[in-house]
Amino acid sequence: MNVADIQASLLERLRRTNVRERVGAVRKGGDEALLAEWDGCGVSFVAASGRLEDVYDAALRGLLDCIVPIDSAGGAFILHEGGVYPGCWLESTGTINAELMSRFLPSVSVATFALFADYQRDDGLMPYKYTASGPAFRQIQLVTPLARSVWNHYRLNGRDRGFLQKMYRAMARFDDWLARYRDTRGTGCVEAFCAFDTGHDLSSRFWHVPDTPHEGDPARCDPASPVLPFLAPDLTANVYAQRLYLARIAEELGEPGADGWRSKAQKTLDSLLRHCYDEADAFFYDVDRHGRFVHVQSDVLLRVLACEVGDREMFDTSLRRYLLNTRKFFAKYPFTSIAMDDPRFDPFSSYNSWAGPTNFLSLIRSPHAFEHHRRCVELTWAMQPIISAMSRMSRFPQCISPWTGKEGFTETYSPSILCLLDFVERLCGILPTPDGELWFTGLLPYAMDHGEAAAGATGYARNVDGVRFELVNTPEEAAVYRDGEPMLRMPYGLRAVTDRRGRLTGLIGMSARNVEGTVWWEGRHYPVSAAGNERLAFTGTAFETVAEGGVVWPTYG
Repeated sequence: MNVADIQASLLERLRRTNVRERVGAVRKGGDEALLAEWDGCGVSFVAASGRLEDVYDAALRGLLDCIVPIDSAGGAFILHEGGVYPGCWLESTGTINAELMSRFLPSVSVATFALFADYQRDDGLMPYKYTASGPAFRQIQLVTPLARSVWNHYRLNGRDRGFLQKMYRAMARFDDWLARYRDTRGTGCVEAFCAFDTGHDLSSRFWHVPDTPHEGDPARCDPASPVLPFLAPDLTANVYAQRLYLARIAEELGEPGADGWRSKAQKTLDSLLRHCYDEADAFFYDVDRHGRFVHVQSDVLLRVLACEVGDREMFDTSLRRYLLNTRKFFAKYPFTSIAMDDPRFDPFSSYNSWAGPTNFLSLIRSPHAFEHHRRCVELTWAMQPIISAMSRMSRFPQCISPWTGKEGFTETYSPSILCLLDFVERLCGILPTPDGELWFTGLLPYAMDHGEAAAGATGYARNVDGVRFELVNTPEEAAVYRDGEPMLRMPYGLRAVTDRRGRLTGLIGMSARNVEGTVWWEGRHYPVSAAGNERLAFTGTAFETVAEGGVVWPTYG
Protein backbone atom coordinates (compact mmCIF):
# COMPACT_ATOMS: atom_id res chain seq x y z
CA MET A 1 0.00 0.00 0.00
CA ASN A 2 1.18 3.53 -0.73
CA VAL A 3 1.11 6.32 1.85
CA ALA A 4 -2.27 7.64 0.74
CA ASP A 5 -3.86 4.18 1.00
CA ILE A 6 -2.37 3.60 4.47
CA GLN A 7 -3.65 6.96 5.66
CA ALA A 8 -7.11 6.32 4.24
CA SER A 9 -7.26 2.89 5.87
CA LEU A 10 -6.27 4.23 9.29
CA LEU A 11 -8.71 7.12 9.04
CA GLU A 12 -11.53 4.77 8.13
CA ARG A 13 -10.75 2.56 11.12
CA LEU A 14 -10.53 5.56 13.46
CA ARG A 15 -13.92 6.80 12.33
CA ARG A 16 -15.72 3.53 12.87
CA THR A 17 -14.05 2.62 16.16
CA ASN A 18 -16.47 2.11 19.05
CA VAL A 19 -14.89 2.09 22.49
CA ARG A 20 -17.61 -0.19 23.87
CA GLU A 21 -16.83 -2.80 21.25
CA ARG A 22 -13.12 -2.54 21.94
CA VAL A 23 -13.29 -2.97 25.71
CA GLY A 24 -16.02 -5.64 25.67
CA ALA A 25 -19.35 -5.81 27.44
CA VAL A 26 -20.15 -3.53 30.34
CA ARG A 27 -19.23 -5.60 33.40
CA LYS A 28 -20.19 -3.60 36.45
CA GLY A 29 -22.51 -0.83 37.47
CA GLY A 30 -21.17 2.51 36.32
CA ASP A 31 -19.11 1.25 33.40
CA GLU A 32 -21.64 2.77 31.04
CA ALA A 33 -21.13 6.23 32.55
CA LEU A 34 -17.36 5.87 32.35
CA LEU A 35 -17.49 4.73 28.74
CA ALA A 36 -19.75 7.68 27.92
CA GLU A 37 -17.16 10.00 29.45
CA TRP A 38 -14.41 8.32 27.42
CA ASP A 39 -16.58 8.81 24.33
CA GLY A 40 -16.71 12.49 25.25
CA CYS A 41 -12.93 12.85 25.12
CA GLY A 42 -13.05 10.86 21.88
CA VAL A 43 -9.66 9.22 22.32
CA SER A 44 -9.03 6.35 19.94
CA PHE A 45 -5.85 4.63 18.75
CA VAL A 46 -5.29 2.31 15.79
CA ALA A 47 -2.17 0.78 14.27
CA ALA A 48 -1.41 -0.73 10.89
CA SER A 49 0.52 -3.71 12.27
CA GLY A 50 2.09 -5.17 15.40
CA ARG A 51 0.50 -5.86 18.78
CA LEU A 52 0.38 -2.36 20.24
CA GLU A 53 -3.24 -1.72 19.28
CA ASP A 54 -4.39 -4.92 21.01
CA VAL A 55 -2.37 -4.04 24.12
CA TYR A 56 -3.87 -0.54 24.06
CA ASP A 57 -7.38 -2.03 24.05
CA ALA A 58 -6.39 -4.31 26.93
CA ALA A 59 -5.19 -1.21 28.79
CA LEU A 60 -8.65 0.35 28.47
CA ARG A 61 -10.22 -2.79 29.91
CA GLY A 62 -7.69 -2.82 32.73
CA LEU A 63 -8.28 0.84 33.47
CA LEU A 64 -11.97 0.16 34.06
CA ASP A 65 -10.96 -2.56 36.53
CA CYS A 66 -8.96 0.05 38.46
CA ILE A 67 -11.91 2.45 38.79
CA VAL A 68 -14.35 1.79 41.61
CA PRO A 69 -17.40 3.58 43.06
CA ILE A 70 -17.14 5.34 46.39
CA ASP A 71 -20.31 6.02 48.36
CA SER A 72 -18.87 8.96 50.29
CA ALA A 73 -18.37 10.88 47.03
CA GLY A 74 -22.05 10.88 46.06
CA GLY A 75 -21.83 7.95 43.66
CA ALA A 76 -18.57 9.15 42.10
CA PHE A 77 -15.81 6.84 40.91
CA ILE A 78 -12.23 6.87 42.15
CA LEU A 79 -9.03 5.43 40.76
CA HIS A 80 -7.33 2.53 42.53
CA GLU A 81 -3.63 1.78 42.26
CA GLY A 82 -4.54 -1.68 41.00
CA GLY A 83 -2.95 -5.09 41.20
CA VAL A 84 -2.20 -6.03 44.80
CA TYR A 85 -2.91 -2.44 45.88
CA PRO A 86 -6.70 -2.07 46.37
CA GLY A 87 -6.76 1.60 47.28
CA CYS A 88 -5.45 5.10 46.55
CA TRP A 89 -1.96 6.23 47.54
CA LEU A 90 -1.09 9.91 47.78
CA GLU A 91 2.37 9.42 46.21
CA SER A 92 0.87 7.98 43.04
CA THR A 93 -2.88 7.39 42.65
CA GLY A 94 -3.76 10.74 44.21
CA THR A 95 -1.16 12.75 42.28
CA ILE A 96 0.58 11.67 39.05
CA ASN A 97 -1.94 8.91 38.19
CA ALA A 98 -4.90 11.26 38.64
CA GLU A 99 -3.04 14.00 36.75
CA LEU A 100 -2.69 11.74 33.71
CA MET A 101 -6.25 10.49 34.09
CA SER A 102 -7.41 14.12 33.76
CA ARG A 103 -6.83 13.90 30.00
CA PHE A 104 -9.19 10.93 29.67
CA LEU A 105 -11.65 10.63 32.59
CA PRO A 106 -11.51 13.92 34.51
CA SER A 107 -14.45 13.08 36.79
CA VAL A 108 -12.45 10.19 38.22
CA SER A 109 -9.50 12.52 38.83
CA VAL A 110 -11.66 15.03 40.71
CA ALA A 111 -13.07 12.38 43.04
CA THR A 112 -9.63 10.86 43.61
CA PHE A 113 -7.97 14.20 44.41
CA ALA A 114 -10.82 15.12 46.74
CA LEU A 115 -10.37 12.01 48.91
CA PHE A 116 -7.17 13.41 50.39
CA ALA A 117 -8.86 16.66 51.36
CA ASP A 118 -12.05 15.01 52.59
CA TYR A 119 -10.20 12.70 54.97
CA GLN A 120 -7.56 15.15 56.18
CA ARG A 121 -7.00 15.01 59.94
CA ASP A 122 -7.83 17.93 62.18
CA ASP A 123 -4.11 18.60 62.69
CA GLY A 124 -3.59 18.97 58.91
CA LEU A 125 -2.08 15.59 58.07
CA MET A 126 -3.42 14.08 54.83
CA PRO A 127 -3.83 10.31 54.62
CA TYR A 128 -1.03 8.56 52.77
CA LYS A 129 -3.61 6.13 51.41
CA TYR A 130 -7.32 5.42 51.31
CA THR A 131 -8.67 1.85 51.17
CA ALA A 132 -11.87 -0.02 52.00
CA SER A 133 -10.75 0.25 55.64
CA GLY A 134 -10.78 4.04 55.39
CA PRO A 135 -7.97 6.62 55.48
CA ALA A 136 -4.53 5.64 56.83
CA PHE A 137 -2.01 8.00 58.41
CA ARG A 138 0.96 5.82 59.40
CA GLN A 139 3.48 7.60 57.15
CA ILE A 140 3.53 10.52 54.70
CA GLN A 141 4.61 8.85 51.38
CA LEU A 142 5.16 11.86 49.10
CA VAL A 143 6.65 12.04 45.61
CA THR A 144 4.77 14.04 42.93
CA PRO A 145 3.62 17.45 44.27
CA LEU A 146 -0.16 17.32 44.80
CA ALA A 147 -0.51 21.05 44.08
CA ARG A 148 1.00 20.63 40.61
CA SER A 149 -1.37 17.79 39.77
CA VAL A 150 -4.38 19.72 41.06
CA TRP A 151 -3.33 22.89 39.21
CA ASN A 152 -2.83 21.07 35.92
CA HIS A 153 -6.19 19.32 36.24
CA TYR A 154 -7.89 22.63 37.02
CA ARG A 155 -6.48 24.40 33.97
CA LEU A 156 -7.18 21.48 31.66
CA ASN A 157 -10.76 20.83 32.71
CA GLY A 158 -12.91 23.92 32.99
CA ARG A 159 -11.35 25.77 35.94
CA ASP A 160 -13.70 24.70 38.73
CA ARG A 161 -12.89 27.30 41.38
CA GLY A 162 -14.84 25.49 44.09
CA PHE A 163 -12.69 22.40 43.62
CA LEU A 164 -9.51 24.49 43.56
CA GLN A 165 -10.47 26.39 46.72
CA LYS A 166 -11.18 23.16 48.59
CA MET A 167 -7.86 21.61 47.60
CA TYR A 168 -5.91 24.82 48.29
CA ARG A 169 -7.09 25.03 51.88
CA ALA A 170 -6.32 21.37 52.50
CA MET A 171 -2.84 21.59 50.95
CA ALA A 172 -1.98 24.71 52.93
CA ARG A 173 -2.87 22.91 56.16
CA PHE A 174 -0.78 19.90 55.15
CA ASP A 175 2.18 22.20 54.47
CA ASP A 176 1.87 23.46 58.05
CA TRP A 177 1.90 19.89 59.37
CA LEU A 178 5.07 19.01 57.47
CA ALA A 179 6.85 22.14 58.66
CA ARG A 180 5.83 21.41 62.24
CA TYR A 181 6.74 17.71 62.43
CA ARG A 182 9.26 16.94 59.68
CA ASP A 183 12.04 19.46 60.33
CA THR A 184 13.28 18.25 63.72
CA ARG A 185 16.89 19.19 62.88
CA GLY A 186 15.95 22.76 61.96
CA THR A 187 17.63 22.65 58.55
CA GLY A 188 14.64 23.71 56.46
CA CYS A 189 14.68 20.31 54.72
CA VAL A 190 11.91 17.75 54.99
CA GLU A 191 12.94 14.64 56.88
CA ALA A 192 12.32 10.96 56.16
CA PHE A 193 11.64 8.86 59.23
CA CYS A 194 11.31 5.56 57.36
CA ALA A 195 11.51 3.87 53.95
CA PHE A 196 7.78 4.08 53.29
CA ASP A 197 7.80 7.88 53.62
CA THR A 198 9.07 7.97 50.02
CA GLY A 199 7.54 4.69 48.81
CA HIS A 200 11.01 3.22 48.26
CA ASP A 201 10.29 -0.35 49.30
CA LEU A 202 13.46 -2.50 49.54
CA SER A 203 15.68 0.30 48.24
CA SER A 204 19.27 0.19 49.47
CA ARG A 205 18.77 3.89 50.14
CA PHE A 206 17.02 2.78 53.32
CA TRP A 207 19.02 -0.23 54.45
CA HIS A 208 19.05 -0.42 58.26
CA VAL A 209 16.15 2.02 58.41
CA PRO A 210 12.68 0.85 59.50
CA ASP A 211 9.90 0.64 56.94
CA THR A 212 7.51 2.69 59.10
CA PRO A 213 7.80 5.60 61.56
CA HIS A 214 8.37 5.03 65.27
CA GLU A 215 5.41 3.17 66.80
CA GLY A 216 3.37 3.91 63.69
CA ASP A 217 3.25 7.64 64.42
CA PRO A 218 4.16 9.79 61.37
CA ALA A 219 5.29 12.59 63.69
CA ARG A 220 7.86 10.40 65.49
CA CYS A 221 11.28 9.14 64.46
CA ASP A 222 13.04 6.20 66.14
CA PRO A 223 15.12 7.92 68.84
CA ALA A 224 17.52 4.97 68.97
CA SER A 225 18.25 4.88 65.23
CA PRO A 226 21.96 5.29 64.47
CA VAL A 227 21.22 7.22 61.27
CA LEU A 228 17.73 8.78 61.33
CA PRO A 229 16.22 11.19 60.59
CA PHE A 230 17.41 11.67 57.03
CA LEU A 231 17.28 15.02 55.29
CA ALA A 232 15.45 13.71 52.22
CA PRO A 233 16.03 15.49 48.89
CA ASP A 234 12.89 14.13 47.20
CA LEU A 235 10.63 15.09 50.12
CA THR A 236 12.25 18.51 50.29
CA ALA A 237 11.92 19.04 46.53
CA ASN A 238 8.27 18.00 46.78
CA VAL A 239 7.57 20.75 49.30
CA TYR A 240 9.54 23.26 47.22
CA ALA A 241 7.42 22.56 44.14
CA GLN A 242 4.27 22.33 46.22
CA ARG A 243 4.84 25.86 47.50
CA LEU A 244 5.52 27.22 44.01
CA TYR A 245 2.20 25.88 42.81
CA LEU A 246 0.36 26.99 45.95
CA ALA A 247 1.52 30.51 45.07
CA ARG A 248 -0.03 30.18 41.61
CA ILE A 249 -3.25 28.80 43.06
CA ALA A 250 -3.44 31.61 45.63
CA GLU A 251 -3.13 34.20 42.86
CA GLU A 252 -5.77 32.44 40.78
CA LEU A 253 -8.20 32.43 43.70
CA GLY A 254 -7.41 35.98 44.77
CA GLU A 255 -6.12 34.69 48.10
CA PRO A 256 -3.48 36.64 50.01
CA GLY A 257 -0.10 35.05 50.56
CA ALA A 258 1.21 34.21 47.10
CA ASP A 259 4.45 36.07 47.79
CA GLY A 260 4.69 34.26 51.10
CA TRP A 261 4.48 30.90 49.38
CA ARG A 262 7.22 31.91 46.94
CA SER A 263 9.42 33.07 49.81
CA LYS A 264 8.92 29.75 51.59
CA ALA A 265 9.66 27.89 48.36
CA GLN A 266 12.94 29.74 47.89
CA LYS A 267 14.00 28.97 51.44
CA THR A 268 13.19 25.30 50.88
CA LEU A 269 15.21 25.26 47.66
CA ASP A 270 18.14 26.95 49.40
CA SER A 271 18.04 24.29 52.13
CA LEU A 272 17.88 21.48 49.58
CA LEU A 273 20.92 22.73 47.68
CA ARG A 274 22.87 23.61 50.81
CA HIS A 275 22.39 20.27 52.57
CA CYS A 276 21.52 17.54 50.03
CA TYR A 277 23.38 18.45 46.84
CA ASP A 278 26.86 16.99 46.34
CA GLU A 279 28.58 19.32 43.86
CA ALA A 280 31.38 16.86 43.16
CA ASP A 281 28.94 14.14 42.13
CA ALA A 282 26.28 16.57 40.83
CA PHE A 283 23.77 14.39 42.68
CA PHE A 284 21.21 14.71 45.45
CA TYR A 285 21.67 12.46 48.48
CA ASP A 286 19.99 11.89 51.81
CA VAL A 287 21.91 13.30 54.77
CA ASP A 288 21.97 11.17 57.93
CA ARG A 289 21.79 12.44 61.51
CA HIS A 290 25.60 12.83 61.57
CA GLY A 291 25.62 15.14 58.54
CA ARG A 292 26.97 12.49 56.16
CA PHE A 293 25.76 11.89 52.62
CA VAL A 294 24.04 8.53 52.13
CA HIS A 295 25.93 7.68 48.96
CA VAL A 296 23.28 5.65 47.16
CA GLN A 297 22.45 6.91 43.69
CA SER A 298 18.76 6.27 43.14
CA ASP A 299 15.82 7.65 41.20
CA VAL A 300 15.75 10.39 43.83
CA LEU A 301 17.58 12.43 41.17
CA LEU A 302 14.72 12.08 38.70
CA ARG A 303 12.19 12.88 41.42
CA VAL A 304 13.99 16.08 42.37
CA LEU A 305 14.28 17.18 38.74
CA ALA A 306 10.58 16.47 38.16
CA CYS A 307 9.91 18.96 40.98
CA GLU A 308 11.43 21.67 38.76
CA VAL A 309 14.64 21.98 40.77
CA GLY A 310 17.59 23.44 38.88
CA ASP A 311 18.12 25.14 35.53
CA ARG A 312 18.68 23.58 32.13
CA GLU A 313 22.44 23.37 32.68
CA MET A 314 21.90 21.27 35.80
CA PHE A 315 19.40 19.10 33.96
CA ASP A 316 21.75 18.55 31.02
CA THR A 317 24.53 17.59 33.42
CA SER A 318 22.17 15.07 35.01
CA LEU A 319 21.39 13.65 31.57
CA ARG A 320 25.04 13.23 30.62
CA ARG A 321 26.27 11.85 33.92
CA TYR A 322 23.26 9.81 35.02
CA LEU A 323 19.91 9.60 33.22
CA LEU A 324 21.32 8.92 29.74
CA ASN A 325 24.40 7.09 31.02
CA THR A 326 24.26 3.35 30.29
CA ARG A 327 26.38 2.68 33.38
CA LYS A 328 23.94 4.51 35.65
CA PHE A 329 20.19 4.66 34.88
CA PHE A 330 19.92 4.36 31.08
CA ALA A 331 19.38 0.60 30.92
CA LYS A 332 18.08 -1.12 27.80
CA TYR A 333 14.67 -0.40 29.34
CA PRO A 334 15.21 2.79 31.36
CA PHE A 335 15.13 4.20 34.02
CA THR A 336 16.44 1.92 36.77
CA SER A 337 15.59 2.70 40.39
CA ILE A 338 19.22 2.31 41.55
CA ALA A 339 22.32 3.13 39.50
CA MET A 340 23.50 0.02 37.68
CA ASP A 341 27.12 0.46 38.74
CA ASP A 342 26.18 0.42 42.42
CA PRO A 343 27.14 -3.00 43.90
CA ARG A 344 23.78 -2.99 45.69
CA PHE A 345 21.89 -2.81 42.38
CA ASP A 346 19.33 -5.63 42.13
CA PRO A 347 17.68 -5.99 38.69
CA PHE A 348 15.09 -8.57 39.73
CA SER A 349 11.55 -7.41 39.12
CA SER A 350 9.54 -10.36 40.43
CA TYR A 351 8.64 -8.58 43.67
CA ASN A 352 7.77 -5.06 44.88
CA SER A 353 11.22 -3.55 44.63
CA TRP A 354 12.88 -0.16 44.25
CA ALA A 355 16.31 -1.79 44.55
CA GLY A 356 17.02 -1.73 40.81
CA PRO A 357 14.22 -2.65 38.40
CA THR A 358 12.48 -0.16 36.16
CA ASN A 359 9.28 0.97 37.88
CA PHE A 360 6.34 2.37 35.95
CA LEU A 361 5.83 5.06 38.56
CA SER A 362 9.28 6.41 37.68
CA LEU A 363 8.36 6.34 34.01
CA ILE A 364 5.13 8.33 34.33
CA ARG A 365 6.85 10.89 36.57
CA SER A 366 9.67 11.40 34.06
CA PRO A 367 8.08 13.45 31.23
CA HIS A 368 7.55 16.53 33.38
CA ALA A 369 11.28 16.75 34.14
CA PHE A 370 12.28 16.43 30.48
CA GLU A 371 9.60 18.72 29.06
CA HIS A 372 10.10 21.37 31.75
CA HIS A 373 13.66 21.73 30.41
CA ARG A 374 12.58 21.29 26.76
CA ARG A 375 14.41 18.02 26.28
CA CYS A 376 11.67 16.40 24.21
CA VAL A 377 13.92 14.39 21.89
CA GLU A 378 15.81 12.81 24.76
CA LEU A 379 12.53 11.76 26.36
CA THR A 380 11.61 9.79 23.23
CA TRP A 381 14.76 7.71 23.67
CA ALA A 382 13.35 6.48 26.98
CA MET A 383 9.80 6.08 25.70
CA GLN A 384 10.64 4.02 22.61
CA PRO A 385 12.04 0.91 24.36
CA ILE A 386 9.29 1.02 26.97
CA ILE A 387 6.55 1.14 24.31
CA SER A 388 8.32 -1.71 22.53
CA ALA A 389 8.33 -3.75 25.75
CA MET A 390 4.69 -2.93 26.46
CA SER A 391 3.65 -4.04 22.97
CA ARG A 392 4.65 -7.57 24.05
CA MET A 393 2.84 -7.50 27.41
CA SER A 394 -0.01 -9.73 28.45
CA ARG A 395 -0.59 -7.87 31.74
CA PHE A 396 0.28 -4.51 33.28
CA PRO A 397 2.91 -4.87 36.03
CA GLN A 398 4.44 -2.52 38.56
CA CYS A 399 7.95 -2.98 37.19
CA ILE A 400 9.87 -4.61 34.36
CA SER A 401 13.31 -6.09 33.94
CA PRO A 402 15.76 -3.35 32.87
CA TRP A 403 17.58 -6.02 30.86
CA THR A 404 14.74 -7.76 28.98
CA GLY A 405 11.63 -5.59 29.42
CA LYS A 406 9.76 -8.65 30.70
CA GLU A 407 6.82 -8.05 33.03
CA GLY A 408 7.56 -8.16 36.73
CA PHE A 409 5.54 -7.92 39.93
CA THR A 410 1.72 -7.74 39.98
CA GLU A 411 -0.79 -6.99 37.19
CA THR A 412 -3.60 -4.58 36.22
CA TYR A 413 -1.50 -1.82 37.82
CA SER A 414 -2.88 1.62 36.94
CA PRO A 415 0.51 3.42 36.63
CA SER A 416 1.62 1.01 33.88
CA ILE A 417 -1.77 1.27 32.16
CA LEU A 418 -1.59 5.06 32.27
CA CYS A 419 2.04 4.93 31.14
CA LEU A 420 0.95 3.24 27.92
CA LEU A 421 -1.86 5.76 27.33
CA ASP A 422 0.45 8.68 28.10
CA PHE A 423 3.46 7.50 26.08
CA VAL A 424 1.33 6.72 23.01
CA GLU A 425 -0.20 10.19 23.20
CA ARG A 426 3.19 11.89 23.61
CA LEU A 427 4.88 9.90 20.86
CA CYS A 428 2.26 9.62 18.13
CA GLY A 429 -0.97 11.14 19.42
CA ILE A 430 -2.82 14.34 20.25
CA LEU A 431 -2.05 15.70 23.70
CA PRO A 432 -3.89 18.67 25.28
CA THR A 433 -1.75 20.65 27.72
CA PRO A 434 -2.74 22.77 30.74
CA ASP A 435 -1.28 25.77 28.89
CA GLY A 436 -4.08 25.59 26.33
CA GLU A 437 -2.02 23.94 23.58
CA LEU A 438 -2.55 20.82 21.52
CA TRP A 439 0.47 18.72 20.58
CA PHE A 440 0.29 16.67 17.38
CA THR A 441 3.43 14.52 17.39
CA GLY A 442 4.61 12.98 14.13
CA LEU A 443 6.62 10.00 15.34
CA LEU A 444 6.05 6.22 15.39
CA PRO A 445 6.91 3.43 17.82
CA TYR A 446 10.19 2.03 16.51
CA ALA A 447 10.99 -1.67 16.03
CA MET A 448 13.47 -1.78 18.94
CA ASP A 449 13.22 -5.49 19.79
CA HIS A 450 14.10 -8.27 17.32
CA GLY A 451 13.06 -6.02 14.44
CA GLU A 452 9.40 -6.60 15.28
CA ALA A 453 7.14 -3.63 14.55
CA ALA A 454 5.12 -2.50 17.54
CA ALA A 455 2.59 -0.58 15.48
CA GLY A 456 3.68 0.32 11.96
CA ALA A 457 1.73 3.40 10.90
CA THR A 458 -0.72 4.78 13.49
CA GLY A 459 -3.91 6.79 13.82
CA TYR A 460 -5.05 8.77 16.83
CA ALA A 461 -8.18 10.80 17.52
CA ARG A 462 -9.35 13.16 20.26
CA ASN A 463 -12.26 15.58 20.82
CA VAL A 464 -11.39 19.04 22.12
CA ASP A 465 -14.11 21.61 22.92
CA GLY A 466 -16.53 19.95 20.55
CA VAL A 467 -14.04 19.62 17.69
CA ARG A 468 -12.86 16.24 16.37
CA PHE A 469 -9.13 16.03 15.62
CA GLU A 470 -7.43 13.09 13.95
CA LEU A 471 -3.73 12.40 13.41
CA VAL A 472 -2.35 9.79 11.03
CA ASN A 473 1.37 8.99 11.14
CA THR A 474 3.39 7.13 8.53
CA PRO A 475 7.19 6.91 8.22
CA GLU A 476 7.01 9.68 5.60
CA GLU A 477 4.63 12.26 7.08
CA ALA A 478 1.99 13.21 9.63
CA ALA A 479 -1.46 14.32 8.52
CA VAL A 480 -3.95 16.12 10.79
CA TYR A 481 -7.71 16.39 10.20
CA ARG A 482 -10.18 18.76 11.85
CA ASP A 483 -13.82 17.64 11.87
CA GLY A 484 -13.01 15.28 9.03
CA GLU A 485 -11.30 17.85 6.79
CA PRO A 486 -7.55 18.02 6.05
CA MET A 487 -5.91 20.58 8.35
CA LEU A 488 -2.13 20.05 8.32
CA ARG A 489 0.60 17.91 6.77
CA MET A 490 4.19 17.89 7.95
CA PRO A 491 7.33 15.77 7.57
CA TYR A 492 7.88 12.85 9.92
CA GLY A 493 9.84 13.84 13.03
CA LEU A 494 8.05 17.06 13.99
CA ARG A 495 5.54 18.07 16.64
CA ALA A 496 2.93 20.63 15.58
CA VAL A 497 1.73 22.96 18.34
CA THR A 498 -1.69 24.59 18.03
CA ASP A 499 -4.21 26.29 20.27
CA ARG A 500 -7.29 24.33 21.36
CA ARG A 501 -9.13 25.33 18.19
CA GLY A 502 -6.38 23.89 16.04
CA ARG A 503 -4.73 27.13 14.91
CA LEU A 504 -1.08 26.48 14.17
CA THR A 505 1.38 28.34 16.42
CA GLY A 506 4.64 26.46 15.96
CA LEU A 507 6.70 23.33 15.49
CA ILE A 508 9.22 21.38 17.57
CA GLY A 509 11.98 19.18 16.17
CA MET A 510 11.40 15.73 17.70
CA SER A 511 14.23 13.81 16.04
CA ALA A 512 17.97 13.62 16.62
CA ARG A 513 18.37 14.25 12.90
CA ASN A 514 17.64 17.53 11.18
CA VAL A 515 14.11 17.39 9.74
CA GLU A 516 13.63 19.19 6.44
CA GLY A 517 10.66 19.39 4.14
CA THR A 518 7.41 21.20 3.56
CA VAL A 519 4.49 21.89 5.86
CA TRP A 520 1.05 22.20 4.29
CA TRP A 521 -1.32 24.47 6.23
CA GLU A 522 -4.54 26.14 5.11
CA GLY A 523 -3.90 25.48 1.44
CA ARG A 524 -0.31 26.76 1.35
CA HIS A 525 3.12 25.13 1.55
CA TYR A 526 5.88 26.40 3.84
CA PRO A 527 9.49 25.18 3.82
CA VAL A 528 10.74 23.99 7.20
CA SER A 529 14.01 22.86 8.73
CA ALA A 530 14.18 21.85 12.41
CA ALA A 531 17.02 20.40 14.45
CA GLY A 532 16.35 18.22 17.48
CA ASN A 533 14.55 20.24 20.20
CA GLU A 534 14.51 23.34 18.00
CA ARG A 535 11.32 25.40 18.46
CA LEU A 536 9.85 27.28 15.55
CA ALA A 537 7.10 29.89 15.76
CA PHE A 538 4.63 30.22 12.91
CA THR A 539 4.29 33.88 11.94
CA GLY A 540 1.51 33.36 9.42
CA THR A 541 3.90 33.51 6.51
CA ALA A 542 6.92 31.48 7.65
CA PHE A 543 8.52 29.53 10.51
CA GLU A 544 11.08 31.35 12.66
CA THR A 545 13.39 29.87 15.28
CA VAL A 546 12.53 30.96 18.83
CA ALA A 547 14.70 28.40 20.67
CA GLU A 548 17.81 26.80 19.21
CA GLY A 549 18.02 23.05 18.84
CA GLY A 550 20.62 20.56 19.99
CA VAL A 551 20.46 17.33 21.92
CA VAL A 552 22.30 15.74 24.83
CA TRP A 553 23.73 12.43 23.62
CA PRO A 554 23.78 9.18 25.60
CA THR A 555 27.02 8.35 27.43
CA TYR A 556 28.71 5.14 28.55
CA GLY A 557 30.19 5.76 31.97
